[in-house]
Amino acid sequence: MRIAYVCADPGIPVFGTKGASVHVQEVVRVLLEAGHEIDLFCRRTGGEPWPAAAAARAAGRLTVHELGRIRGEDVADRERRAMAADGDMLRAVTAAGPFDAVYERYSLWSTAGTAYAREHGVPAVLEVNAPLPAEQARHRGLVHTVEARAVVRQAAADASAVVCVSEPVAAWVRDHLARTGPAGRPAVVVEANGVDVDRIRPAAGRPDRPFTVGFVGTLKPWHGTETLLEAHALLRRSVPAARLLLVGDGPQADALREQARALGTAGAVETTGAVAPVDVPALLHRMDVATAPYPAAGEGYFSPLKVYEYMAAGLPVVASAVGQLPGVVEHARTGLLVPGSDPAALAEALHGLATDAGLRERVGAAARAHVTSGHTWTHVVERSLAAAGLPLAAREPAGVGG
Repeated sequence: MRIAYVCADPGIPVFGTKGASVHVQEVVRVLLEAGHEIDLFCRRTGGEPWPAAAAARAAGRLTVHELGRIRGEDVADRERRAMAADGDMLRAVTAAGPFDAVYERYSLWSTAGTAYAREHGVPAVLEVNAPLPAEQARHRGLVHTVEARAVVRQAAADASAVVCVSEPVAAWVRDHLARTGPAGRPAVVVEANGVDVDRIRPAAGRPDRPFTVGFVGTLKPWHGTETLLEAHALLRRSVPAARLLLVGDGPQADALREQARALGTAGAVETTGAVAPVDVPALLHRMDVATAPYPAAGEGYFSPLKVYEYMAAGLPVVASAVGQLPGVVEHARTGLLVPGSDPAALAEALHGLATDAGLRERVGAAARAHVTSGHTWTHVVERSLAAAGLPLAAREPAGVGG
């Protein structure tokens, strides 16, 4: 099939290092490996594609259409320009067609992908990862609230299937669709994040080094990294050599470095800054335990990409028992669950793993087996397409792995 992949969100550089960027890259990778031709429509690329995707582009199997970022004098002006730019995106998709199917990542102001599908009578998958109007209002400001809600209703109603990253997101979509009338009722299914278990594998042996606790992700308040630093400091009272490896960058980076200095652990905390997806596996191999220390109060609709990557690397995971995490991590089998925002409980779980190598080995092996059995990106994309009545072509890999 020839598929239009639409990501109109200007905050997602499709070849970048953010979790959302990785999600885009993995879906595109799976579609290319299945033998499809992809036209990728976006606002930002953020750089060059990974080498095998660049080869697919050179061979004419991947075409990238970068339409440019949207500027404005203030929030309201940017929103108006983004709404108008949706027409530009639809015209770009139409001009590049015809397409056999559309895969659109829902963004705040875009209906272009599913509108093309409706107008041309082809199947469309709409992937929804968050209730974006609420996120925008909370974190960045939202003026045109009514229009933003109308966008999700229209985009979802025009899709053949809406694939949601969690049940709370699916409930939010169903609520919007209930207001469109019986005609606009596509299938709404839940499909959490996945992982490339070929790209991310367990380390070949464990080197003789200090016990290392890890975290991968953007350094933002809702990831709970300040709690992790407190827990690490507590852990060092009983495991003095314990180190902490923070993989990623973000607005909290300076505050976390200052916190480590205040806790007296700065010499035992390493921050890498932003890291390309291709470099993540080697950094996971430097960890003995990986963490997802989300706060107790926060947004519970997320699907934690980092946790699937930890599990694929054969690492025991210590995660907060919040949101969707208890459905991902089975306590005492594929990881350990602790209360969110509780550094003492997190430190206690880390201590148990630091002092029991056998437990680490058993939990890490079970975690790897769990994601391999049904949570690879191939599983995710295959089930997502099936919800829209589309097969994932069973063809020999075309050499476009991430």
